[in-house]
Amino acid sequence: MTNNSNPKTHDSLFKWLISAFTQEFFAHYFPHVKIGKYRFIDKEFISKYEALKESLKGDLFLILEVEINGVLQEVAIQIEHQSQRKDIAERLFEYLCYVWLLKKKPVWSIVIYTDDAVWRKPVTDKFYYAFSAKQAQQYFHFDVIKIKNEKSSDLIKQHSLLCKLLALKANDTGSNPETLIYEIYQAVDQLKGKLEDDRLLLINQWVDSYKKIPVQRFKQIKQEFNMEYIEATITEHIRNQAFREGEAKGEARGEARGEARGEARGEARGEARGEARGEGQG
Repeated sequence: MTNNSNPKTHDSLFKWLISAFTQEFFAHYFPHVKIGKYRFIDKEFISKYEALKESLKGDLFLILEVEINGVLQEVAIQIEHQSQRKDIAERLFEYLCYVWLLKKKPVWSIVIYTDDAVWRKPVTDKFYYAFSAKQAQQYFHFDVIKIKNEKSSDLIKQHSLLCKLLALKANDTGSNPETLIYEIYQAVDQLKGKLEDDRLLLINQWVDSYKKIPVQRFKQIKQEFNMEYIEATITEHIRNQAFREGEAKGEARGEARGEARGEARGEARGEARGEARGEGQG
């Protein structure tokens, strides 16, 4: 059954999903906006505002520099996953202010609600932040995405792998959970030669977290598409790669320290010999 017992895993999966399928994310939710080159700057942002580090890590939002219709913009993506409706307009405005202070560029704020509730009324998409005699109340506006508002049966039909994965978190009324998973792996099987290891591993972990079928049946479907072997191979590859990178960093640090110590010792010995010769000559 669906595993939401670990909120950190849930947060990480959604951040990973958007990071891995960034182009598909914008193409699905904002098809009228042309997205060009982009880069993630969340680490830069968090390091700049040390005092907010824990809060920002908890919210797990992404910040990107991205070309929108040919112009470089800033995008702040706030990932929300409340089990109940919650107005976060004020907090999002705070984040907008921090992004502005860091980059001094326009900010596009997007809120993604990933909770399982079906809302009767939407949450607000604006925040009252200023007043002037001429314009009266002024509002900060942001985009709101509610994944549960979409039907799983519609998403699973999309060509995009992102949409197929989101089908497991959308409104699955009238859908067969087993069919959803089967169609996801069928699409993955057709793209195996084109999918990077990172995406394949994400897909397996995502489906494993949000499946609504018995574990045994899930294993059978994975075996049918040879996904268990692929997951084990990728995991082992990533583990070995991390080990090799750790070894390389360790060797580099050791060499650097050794060179630094050797230079320091050489300089000290040279100075000592020079001083000794000078005294002898005097």
